[in-house]
Order: sequence, then C-alpha cells, then structure tokens
Amino acid sequence: MKIVVLDGFVENPGDLSWEGLEKLGELTVYDRTSLTDEQESIERIGDAEVALTNKTPITKRVMDGCPNLKFIGVLATGYNVVDCACAKEKGIAVSNVPAYGTASVGQFAIGLLLEICHHIGHHDASVHAGSWERSVDWCYWDYPLIELDGKTLGVIGFGRIGQTTGRIAKAMGMRVIAYDSRPSDAGRGIGTYVELDELLRTSDVIALHCPLFPDTAGIINKDSIAKMKDGVILLNNSRGPLIVEQDLADALNAGKVAAAGLDVVSTEPIRGDNPLLRAKNCIITPHISWAPKESRQRIMDCSVENVRAYLEGHPINVVNV
Repeated sequence: MKIVVLDGFVENPGDLSWEGLEKLGELTVYDRTSLTDEQESIERIGDAEVALTNKTPITKRVMDGCPNLKFIGVLATGYNVVDCACAKEKGIAVSNVPAYGTASVGQFAIGLLLEICHHIGHHDASVHAGSWERSVDWCYWDYPLIELDGKTLGVIGFGRIGQTTGRIAKAMGMRVIAYDSRPSDAGRGIGTYVELDELLRTSDVIALHCPLFPDTAGIINKDSIAKMKDGVILLNNSRGPLIVEQDLADALNAGKVAAAGLDVVSTEPIRGDNPLLRAKNCIITPHISWAPKESRQRIMDCSVENVRAYLEGHPINVVNV
C-alpha cells in the first residue's frame, strides 16, 4: 500500500522519524507541495491509498484526480484544508490529530505575556549592544515593567488549551475568568465563568483560545475593543481571523490596547501589508506555539495510529462521519 505525505518538512524538519509510517506501507515524503497548484498534489498522490497533509489543500479536484485515495490524514487538529463533505461522498475517511499541543500552546501564550511584561528580548539585546556597560546606573529598563500578580486574565474559549493557560496564570497569582459556550467542572476549578461583555470590561489581559467558527470570526473588533479596559493586553495564539487586524492596529497605535502578543495572523505566511506589522507594541511570532519537538512527536505518533487503525478497518479520530 502506498502512503504519501504532501508537506512533511514543518512537522519533521529532520529531528523526528518517519519509521512508524514506513512500517505500514510504501512511504513517499515530500517536504513541500504547492498550496495552489492542485495538479501537483494530484501527481504526487497518484495511485496512493493514503495521503497525509498539514496545510496543502486536498480539494474535490484533487480527490477526483486520485481515484485510489481512501484515507486522508491531517497532520494537525484543524482540518479545513480538506473538502470533508466531498471526501464523505466518496467514502474517504478523514482523520485529524486532536489535543497534541495543549501544553505547548498554553505555555507559549504565557511566554508571549511575559515578554510583553518584561521585554526580555529587548533588554538582552541592549546589554549585548553595550548599553549596560555604558550605563551610569547599576541597572536600567527601557519600558515600564508589569507585575501580573493580582491582575485579571480573561480567557475566551476555555477548553483544554484555555484551561492550561488559566492554570499557569493562576499559579502566578492572577485571577482567572473565562467565557465559553460550554462551561465545565474542570473549568470551574480554575476560573470563574462570566459573560463576554463582563470579560471584556474587567480583564487586564485577554487571551484567545477559541476555535474559528462563523460566530467567533472577528470577535475582536472595534466594538469589542471599545468595551475593554484602557491599556489591556491581548494575546492570540489560536486563529488569526478571530481578530479584525486593522481594528487592533488602530487600537494599539491609539494606546487603547497597550500591547498584543500574536502567534497567528489572518493570512499565513504574513503579508507585507498586514497593518499589525507597523502597529505599536505588537509582538508577532510565526505560528510556532505548536512546534516543540515533544508536541510534534505526538502528531507523528497519533498520525501513525490513525493510519494503522484505518488499515485495520476501524478508523479513529474521523472528522467527516
């Protein structure tokens, strides 16, 4: 049986092993496949029965051109790159990798927050540039430094990742409140559920950990920002389109939002005309919350089990049932 990985480099740039998949079939791994050239995907999948993808779209045209395709594995949790309805019509199972990055994404959210509070990278660079050596005082700081103890973190989307962020924040002495359409006992053990308007109004820091659905797209916009405290800090390492980026850029430049820490943007890779690139006090990282080796190993392990389960006749983690 043939197995094709369309875009394996980001998942495994060389520090992991494809051995688990190699044991299941004749494996071909491409580092990258065009995100826009469907014909390239068709040619690379060819007569393979199994295809794995991270961000390369598998569309109806691709599936039409690969009649032997029976299983699609997504090397991620989000599966919007696959036309799941078409796959279901064709009897092609689509499986994803759930819950692999809970620890790393929660950790990264707090990392963004701590960088905003202390500007560690800037001060390290300034020391290496000689500023401390030349200082007339025994220490200095170029930005106001922020202590988090006693401040309120509001988490929009309080599932596994949101709760992980909340637990870390709580350990630092923060009060945690959350907005989620499905409150849970686990969440109540970490923070207090409130309505969205109360969260916007009372939070010193707001972290986005909700999925991208029609009702959450653009949830951070000029109207919701107007309800926030002056000087609020905003974190997003969930999905870029949760934010209307021009509205956030305007709020950063006006000082309404004191700072933003973002690991995601609306179009990735980021475009040069994204207004957040020129906004004040905006940290942007290249969608790497998920990328520690431990997290990527979980993707690999789960993907192998997804393919194995398909071959044994009982697919798991299927998203197009």
